[in-house]
Amino acid sequence: MLQFPLTDPVLIFSVLLFIILLAPILLYRLKIPDLIGLIIAGAIIGPNGLGIMARDSSIELFGKVGLLYIMFVAGLEIDLADLKKNYSKGMYFGLLTFFIPMIMGTLAGIYLLNFSWPTSVLLASMFASHTLMTYPIVSKYGVTKNRAVNISIGGTVVTCLLALLVLAVIVGMSTGDINGQFWVKLTVSTLVFIAVVVIIFPIVGRWFFKRYEDHIAQYIFVLALVFLASFLAKVAGLEDVIGAFLAGLALNRLIPNTSALMNRVEFVGNAIFIPFFLIGVGMLVDYRVFATGWDSLWVAVVMCVIATVSKYVAAWVTEKSLHYTRDEGRLLFGLSNAQAAATLAAVMVGYQVILGTSPTGEPIRLLDESVLNGTIIMILVTCTIASFVTQKGAQNVALAEMAGEELVDKSDTEDRILIPLSNLETVEELISLGVTVKSKKCKTTMMALSIIKSDSNDMAAEKRSQTLLNKAAKTAAATDEMIHTLMRYDINVVNGIKNVVKEHKITDIVLGLRKASDISNTFLGDLVEGIVAKCATTTFVYRPVQPLATLKRYIMLIPENAELEVGFPYWLVRVWNVVRNTNSKIVFYGSAALLSLLKDVKAKHNISAEFVEFTDWDDFLIVSRDVKPDDALLVVMSRRNFPSYSRQMALIPAYMNKYFQMNNCVLIYPVQMGIGEEETGTFRSISTVHHGEGEDLASVLRRLFRRNK
Repeated sequence: MLQFPLTDPVLIFSVLLFIILLAPILLYRLKIPDLIGLIIAGAIIGPNGLGIMARDSSIELFGKVGLLYIMFVAGLEIDLADLKKNYSKGMYFGLLTFFIPMIMGTLAGIYLLNFSWPTSVLLASMFASHTLMTYPIVSKYGVTKNRAVNISIGGTVVTCLLALLVLAVIVGMSTGDINGQFWVKLTVSTLVFIAVVVIIFPIVGRWFFKRYEDHIAQYIFVLALVFLASFLAKVAGLEDVIGAFLAGLALNRLIPNTSALMNRVEFVGNAIFIPFFLIGVGMLVDYRVFATGWDSLWVAVVMCVIATVSKYVAAWVTEKSLHYTRDEGRLLFGLSNAQAAATLAAVMVGYQVILGTSPTGEPIRLLDESVLNGTIIMILVTCTIASFVTQKGAQNVALAEMAGEELVDKSDTEDRILIPLSNLETVEELISLGVTVKSKKCKTTMMALSIIKSDSNDMAAEKRSQTLLNKAAKTAAATDEMIHTLMRYDINVVNGIKNVVKEHKITDIVLGLRKASDISNTFLGDLVEGIVAKCATTTFVYRPVQPLATLKRYIMLIPENAELEVGFPYWLVRVWNVVRNTNSKIVFYGSAALLSLLKDVKAKHNISAEFVEFTDWDDFLIVSRDVKPDDALLVVMSRRNFPSYSRQMALIPAYMNKYFQMNNCVLIYPVQMGIGEEETGTFRSISTVHHGEGEDLASVLRRLFRRNK
């Protein structure tokens, strides 16, 4: 016979999984966000509801993991280039969303609730802090790169740090622990903590990812670093959520958004840990506080109103002063209104501080039971409001981005990337590059190709080919991408690739070399003659030495007059995607005219980039002094008799073998006028879009970058 609360761990876990599965489904028709559905479910089954389940240590443990996960993923998904660009705006919003609630909360505590100054200031710090409870909603709608989301995340860090500092100061003053030693200890410990996470974590992470390719080990390693950072934050006197967020920033470039590891991090968090946290928050809700008297109800009403109104005012002022859209203002408010982690920490600490005893012998607390009960109600109310507002804003921003995309010709509406496979050891890296060069929002078809000579009756060759394709499909699936596999019999590899390009209207080819192998002149000669010279595609010849995720920079050499080639905007968009998707830095080497054009593009489509004027390819080796072990070298090539061709290009394979043997290398062959025109209709359509309609280069770039945004 069942006894409540449940004690059987198997049954408890089963019930929670069914709640995670069914709550969003049942509330979908009512257009209630998943987040609120899980909180309501927690309130119903919790100790203050039907009493089906206790909020025991296991719920608290999984809930803590879920909260840290939210902050970690927020740091992981943030665009570092945009964060750097919007740093001052994030600081501005953080200060507004801290000081406005602090002022309103302190005045409300003194004049509406008749609290003392210390209690009122501590209460106001609870309004000032917030938790990114609604971040999963933003992630679900794919608008995490929006500028409002970026400054909201930056503002969260600012306001939480200040709120926790207020908590430490008020508690210290109340207990008599505030002195010069307190400030020195807090400052030193914070600086040491930040240095360890920001400097040491990326070094250790890069070392680990280079040496261990086991996906399970990589995931466990990342999880271990997150919790270590959270623990170090607590040791430093900060809140653990700050450690989780900082760990996300530190590992940001090592876990690209398009990687299989990122997919695993998001999947496990969204499926298990984050829902557990939301259910745990719901279990805190106690409807009985309304029956305890007018005092508790009045405190709860004041707390809910002040917390919501003050955050709304801060978001409204930011929206108007920064000239953001109404929906971006909704995102600012929705992301900053929900109260949970820091608020709970503050109220529990304040509740445990005893200032003395009353005449009846009862303890006088810094924050009494009415504030404790009011906090639980405030968490439910603010999370509910924030969820609806964030969902509305995220929906509208996503629709606006889709509506803002310019219409393109039917011949240019889909990218088709072909990845010929021949070596088992390079399959993962080739698929990784293929996934990274594509845009998430642009319709793209990826194909993996394995060719068997038609005169071969070797069953082993067919089995080996199938093994290559199976690994490609598995690797793509791990990144949540679908890849079509093709096994083809042909007279030779070159002819097979040419025929597939023609039949499937391929726009891009990713070719691979063995890891750490030489790039031979013969290989490139055959490639240019057999594939590049005949196919109207942007072709990448890739030699991987280390995983893409562990690269720090891309050094890109662009020949003079490259911008005059018809294929220039198409390979540029691909390179831009690589840099944005990996949150890496790129250094462009090129002519003054080209760099001026690239700077204009960067101003509108921000990435972390540097520009170095370089035109003398006879002095190509000067670049070798700038290339470091964790850099990748990208070189734009050309065929003979074309505007961007340089005779020094014939020596590049030898240079790469001698001076860049320990670096990832990519040779990029762009589409050029007349190449492959008699072979396929693909180039003719591209050529028409670029030149036939009188569209200038700037217009093509604007259209392609909007399409690949």
